[in-house]
Formats: sequence, C-alpha cells, structure tokens
Amino acid sequence: METAAINPGQRGRDGQRAGIPVPGALGTLLPDGMLYRGSTVSIPGDLPLLLALGAAAGADHTAWAAVGMPYLGALAARSAGLDLECGLWVDAPGERWPEAVSTLTDGVPLILLGPVGPVAERTHRRLTGGLRRSGTVLLVAGPWPGAQLRLSVEDASWEGVGHGHGLLRRRRVRVTASGRGAAAARTADLWLPGPDGSVHPVAAPAPSADAPRTRLRAVG
Repeated sequence: METAAINPGQRGRDGQRAGIPVPGALGTLLPDGMLYRGSTVSIPGDLPLLLALGAAAGADHTAWAAVGMPYLGALAARSAGLDLECGLWVDAPGERWPEAVSTLTDGVPLILLGPVGPVAERTHRRLTGGLRRSGTVLLVAGPWPGAQLRLSVEDASWEGVGHGHGLLRRRRVRVTASGRGAAAARTADLWLPGPDGSVHPVAAPAPSADAPRTRLRAVG
C-alpha cells in the first residue's frame, strides 16, 4: 500500500505548522521533534512507550481519545501523564473500531488505538484518508500498514530488584525510530520511566525519586 509523504513544512487549517510538538527526550526520536498531523505511528509491544508519547504530545492540553484500550483506567492514564480533562475512552468497540476511529477524527487531534490485528486494505485506505483530512495523529499499539513512523523498544531492563526482593526504581530502554524520508532510523537510550516517573536520556543526570511525579509510571 502506498502512503503519501507528509511535508514537515506543510501548514494546517489553523495556519500553524502541521505537527504536534513533542518536548523532551521522546522528541529527539521524531522528525523535527513533532508528530505530523494526519500521520500514523506504530508502537508495537510496549504500552509505557505509547502512553509516554501520547502524554508528551498532549502536554499542551491537546484533546485525546483511547480506543480499544479497556485496561487503561483513569488512574493509569493520569499516572502516565495524560490530562484526564482532555481525554475520552471507547473501551470495547470490538469489530466496530474503524467506525469509532473514523468518528473521533472529526474532533480529536490525538487517538491512541489498542492492538487491532490485521487491517483490511479498504479499512486502511478509508482511515488514512480521514486522518489526512482532519490532521488527527494516530498512535497504534501494534503494527499498522504504511505507518509513517515506527517506534520499538529493542532492549529493556528494570533496576531496583535485587535477589528476589526490592522495589522497581527505573527502567532502561533502547528505543529505535524508523520510517521514510525525514523519519530516518534513530536510536535513543532512555529511562522510561526514571526514578521520578519521568522520561529522560540515560546520559542525563537522573532526577531524584523524591521529585514531583508528574510523568510516566509503569503500566502493562
């Protein structure tokens, strides 16, 4: 399936640059530090990474929706850094998830979609067209045909547990971003989450565990 390239200099309907800025460590993995409007990002196999990206993209009170993610309760979403006042849930759309996503694209700039399995070509084309028209960004917890960007955790290890006891303090991950055009392969070693619950580069000084916990917590 062919997917049209997204121009990072393209302007949206509001006249602003056609992207949602993603601050912090995750932004270094993205072209121009943003998620292009109308694009799809595939994040298979690591829910904390998907939630962290959604939280970073929604930091400026961006409206978001979670579709097909019944395990994402309000407490988990808030702990991940998502603004509950800007979010809504469609927990169990079943086989009607394409209709749910299509409806939400009319008014929600950021959609988090749970694993949906194989996507029919007709469904893919219809949803891709809707995303482009509305400028909505779709983050998928699984593979997606023609995704402009794919983020994957290549290696992950927790610190804090000794010989069968202790507390999980932080998780070190190596995240690889791959895609086409401006989304050339990039890799970053991150604490996701760090001891304070935030996401930050391994090379940077680690925030204290006593600092305010306003970012990602371990989920799933």
